[in-house]
Amino acid sequence: MELNWHTVVNWMTGHGIRILIIVGVGVALWFVLDKSLSPIVRRVVARSRYKESREEIEKRTKTLLSVIKGVGRVFIVIVGVVMILSEIGIAIGPILAGLGIAGVAVGFGAQYLIRDLIAGIFIILENQYRVGDVIRIADIDIGGQVEEITLRKTVLRDLDGIVHHIPNGEIKVASNLTRSFARVNLNISVAYDTDLDHAISVINRVGKELAEDEKWGKVINSPPQVLRVNNLGEHGIDIKVVGDVKPMEHWAVMGELRLRLKKAFDAEGIEIAWPRTKVYFVNDVPESPRKD
Repeated sequence: MELNWHTVVNWMTGHGIRILIIVGVGVALWFVLDKSLSPIVRRVVARSRYKESREEIEKRTKTLLSVIKGVGRVFIVIVGVVMILSEIGIAIGPILAGLGIAGVAVGFGAQYLIRDLIAGIFIILENQYRVGDVIRIADIDIGGQVEEITLRKTVLRDLDGIVHHIPNGEIKVASNLTRSFARVNLNISVAYDTDLDHAISVINRVGKELAEDEKWGKVINSPPQVLRVNNLGEHGIDIKVVGDVKPMEHWAVMGELRLRLKKAFDAEGIEIAWPRTKVYFVNDVPESPRKD
């Protein structure tokens, strides 16, 4: 078959140029999506009704950017491919009709996907959690730091470094452990013969010193202090200690507080409760009176 160069040139100067324009516009939109979207989303989030810190605004911005960019890129690719196919001369109508029939065929199987997408939309719109938050999902008893959120799934990494991919439709109850602030919540158990007033004074002093420390004071909102005598336990008396800190800092603060309390208790002669057993020895057992 002889190649008609005149036809090829005509096609290239007509359809070919339009295809190049479509590709160029798609690349430009991709670039604009990457570079210009970030400041717009950041301004919108900063003006939202949520009263959040700078770190939390950054988390929400990162989450929204990830989702919007993902949806935008898919949209750009689909529209570009459809327009290019139309320029090549491939009829789009029969393809769309075939996709519609196939969609009906797989509709029942796609119900879980649709459920995941709808759940993902509500998670993002309601600002339930963001990339960087630490959450616990009660339905499947999995917790960890959020590494990625899409409309379909949430990706968590737990303390063991294991990555969990969880469909959004499976998430019924999600507990955010690092929203706005976190809380130090400790039970300090002391022996029953401890002077409680003295022990409470030492705990409050250590909590205040920790909050005034140059390093730890930056992450502590309110000093850890005694809330109450919480329980008369089997082996000792539990004293409840609470305090507010910045998100994700409560684990580190509790570890440092335990360390300082142990040293302070040793210095003050306060004994931490530990399991013990009392044994009584009876030397003389009275004889039972005889019955005549």
